[in-house]
Amino acid sequence: MTAIKHALQRDIFTPNDERLLGIVNVCKAGKKKKNCFLCATVTTERPVQVKVVKVKKSDKGDFYKRQLTWELRDLREVDAKDASKENPEFDLHFEKAYKWVASSTAEKNSFISCIWKLNQRYLRKKVEFVNVSSQLLEESVPSGESQSVAGGDEDALDDYQELSTREEQDIEGMMEMCEYAISNAEAFAEKLFKELQVLDGANIQSIMASEKQVNILMMLLDDALTEVDTIEGKLSSYEEMLQSVKEQMDQISQSNRLIQISNTNNGKLLDEIQFIVNYMDLSKGHIRALQEGDLTSPKGIEACINASEALLQCMNVALRPGHDKLMAVTQQQHLFAELRDTFARRLTNHLNNVFVHQFYRSSCLSLPGHDQSSTLSQHTAELTLPKHSPLHRDLLRYAKLMEWLKNTHREKYEGLSRTYVDYMSRLYDREIKDFFEVAKIKMAGTSKEAKGKFATLPRKESALKQETESLHGSSGKLTGSTSSLNKLTVQGSNSRRSQSSSLLDMGNMSASDLDVADRTKFDKIFEQVLSELEPLCLAEQDFISKFFKLQQHMTVPETEETDGSMPSRNPPLAEHRHSLSSEKDMVRLMMTNIFHSIDTELNSLIALGDKIDSFHSLYMLVKMSHHVWTAENVDPASFLSTTLGNVLVTVKRNFDKCISGQIRQMEEVKISKKSKVGILSFVTGFEEFAELAETIFRNAERRGDLDKAYVKLIRAVFMNVEKVANESQKTPRDVVMMENFHHIFSTLSRLKISCLDAERREAKHKYTDHLQSYVINSLGQPLEKLNHFFEGVEARVAQGVREEEVSYQLAFNKQELRKVIKEYPGKEVKKGLDNLYKKVDKHLCEEESLLQVVWHSMQDEFIRQYKHFEDLIGRCYPGSGITMEFTIQDMLEYFSSIAQSH
Repeated sequence: MTAIKHALQRDIFTPNDERLLGIVNVCKAGKKKKNCFLCATVTTERPVQVKVVKVKKSDKGDFYKRQLTWELRDLREVDAKDASKENPEFDLHFEKAYKWVASSTAEKNSFISCIWKLNQRYLRKKVEFVNVSSQLLEESVPSGESQSVAGGDEDALDDYQELSTREEQDIEGMMEMCEYAISNAEAFAEKLFKELQVLDGANIQSIMASEKQVNILMMLLDDALTEVDTIEGKLSSYEEMLQSVKEQMDQISQSNRLIQISNTNNGKLLDEIQFIVNYMDLSKGHIRALQEGDLTSPKGIEACINASEALLQCMNVALRPGHDKLMAVTQQQHLFAELRDTFARRLTNHLNNVFVHQFYRSSCLSLPGHDQSSTLSQHTAELTLPKHSPLHRDLLRYAKLMEWLKNTHREKYEGLSRTYVDYMSRLYDREIKDFFEVAKIKMAGTSKEAKGKFATLPRKESALKQETESLHGSSGKLTGSTSSLNKLTVQGSNSRRSQSSSLLDMGNMSASDLDVADRTKFDKIFEQVLSELEPLCLAEQDFISKFFKLQQHMTVPETEETDGSMPSRNPPLAEHRHSLSSEKDMVRLMMTNIFHSIDTELNSLIALGDKIDSFHSLYMLVKMSHHVWTAENVDPASFLSTTLGNVLVTVKRNFDKCISGQIRQMEEVKISKKSKVGILSFVTGFEEFAELAETIFRNAERRGDLDKAYVKLIRAVFMNVEKVANESQKTPRDVVMMENFHHIFSTLSRLKISCLDAERREAKHKYTDHLQSYVINSLGQPLEKLNHFFEGVEARVAQGVREEEVSYQLAFNKQELRKVIKEYPGKEVKKGLDNLYKKVDKHLCEEESLLQVVWHSMQDEFIRQYKHFEDLIGRCYPGSGITMEFTIQDMLEYFSSIAQSH
């Protein structure tokens, strides 16, 4: 075991700066074949660490290796199993219990004794030893092997130490002085013993020589002890004196602490009182202003505003915990509530009176001696709406008071809002109805400028008045019969209808009564109506938002900086956005209630304008679109933008209905069976529509709507031109197609409508095709037999007969050819061309002036046929010497003379 101990010390523990103090050969219970060693070690460096290490041989068996290490401080219990009998088993309880069986009981006892000594020396927390003999825990086991393993008593654990470098050098020097120190150890030891005896003797003699000094030293020590006793007595008396001083100082410290607490409490109480006084004290001047302040003068209003803001600030103070239990705070809050209610009643009554006074002052109909006729005559000269800026200016002085009322008395605030809306809705209702009635009269032509035009018409005024009242009273719907305006417009249309009626003439009897000046006047009236309504609505909405403190735009204000005593009252972001949205809805609702008649009157006016002339929808669409676009740029969600947007839908619907009506009128066109067709009425009507629309929609926002209408109309024109051409009996189909598509092509080329470029090309193609077709069909009549003869020749060639063999055909020999040619001498050809010219002249209309174009095309085609006939004669009748009775020069003279003679 000693050899194993030395080997483990050398190989395992010395490299790790550890000393092996105890070792036992063990195996696990039930596994005796797998032996290992439990070693008790301490580190050589301080602080000393005590460990229990499990060491086992490697699998090859040539060296040892550490397997497990436990700190001795983690050992909770050592169980020896039996204290009276020899038993090699024992347990060590670390984080779990480890059961071991030692190779012998002596080794187990020696190891447990070593563990006990290490525990007693190095550990504060003592390990519990169970079933261990008390003798084993008091002294070392006396066996030789165990003695050597345990390393002696407790002192031996500390006495052992290695030689220092200097000690090693001294020993080596001493051994060098004796040559035989290594070879004869006994002689060297004897020499050392003799020298030690000499040194001991010298030491004893030195001690005996210094006995006197020792006695003196002892006397000095006795004196020192006496002095120490004296000092200890004084220190004891001082300690008693200090003990009384300590008690007094403790009492003083306690008193100081109580005084400090009292001062702190007094300071906090003073802060609370100052907080309450600073933020919950309302001056007498403010109280007097709230109770009896003048709400009519600017100074009185300003004083009331300052007092109301001060009151609101006092009422909104964030009280600290416990303030609400103070009687003074409760009384002050009660005072604030009474002042708030009193001032709210005064303010509400005063503003109600202001609303009533301003309403009756602004309303001309409510004053004595005024009637509706006087009001209408007042605004007849100029189509204007009364301005209410003085009313707004007077009321805006109370805007801050309305904001205070909104924050303190929501019910009274909402009551005032309803009152204002009620009065203003009645005022605006009267003014707007009068305004629109004047506009309708001007539109219908009863203004001073239009009286001359309809002076001969009977019962004009009563009819227009009846129609206007019908439109006004039906809230925008045209109720009852259409006798009034229809009779008027029918009479006018019968007197002014022309031969070349436009698209306006069909199905719309009043349209022909309106010339460009009438439409321009309507456009100015409609623009004036919108121009008057727009600033009126914007001014009223701006006033409502400022006076009632309602946000028009969704803006989130920045958080205000506050000090510690006054917390910020800004709501969270989501709540603030919700409040802004609700306020925005409230502005829209108030505007809707105030101007509830605008939508109805605008629709009524639009219906009247559309009934007078369906083309008025073009003007209204452009004007309304522009005003909607302007209103949306100012505020997309404003009342004006929403209202005009809704009316724009009606205008767009009327525009679409106008386009559909024109298409329907095209489909219902009937042509005369006895007269030539010429340029169709809806073709010239489309031209007039396009010219008018291009003038109206120049730089307009709704150009896309017009382009879509163009496409619908032009397709309908194309389709109905072909329909009429197919139904025509007097005029050839090609002439109808040629003339009308030439007119359409000329119109589109002149107006340069980009969205109809494809239709313009198509119109040109149709015109060219039908011109060519008409020329070819017409030229077959003057030389009918000659044409039939050469058509037969071409048919034989097409059937496979060789060209040089055609002359051998019985029906197409040279004699037959000469016979046909003799039937068409120059005079007959000229006579036939002259008859053809007269026939073409009868087919073509004068408006389009295509006679010379057609005649020149016929000349070219005739020359082409002539050359074709000569070519066929040369190829099919070679060497026959057969030629036509007239030359190309003769034909040119025929055509020229015929054209000049007519």
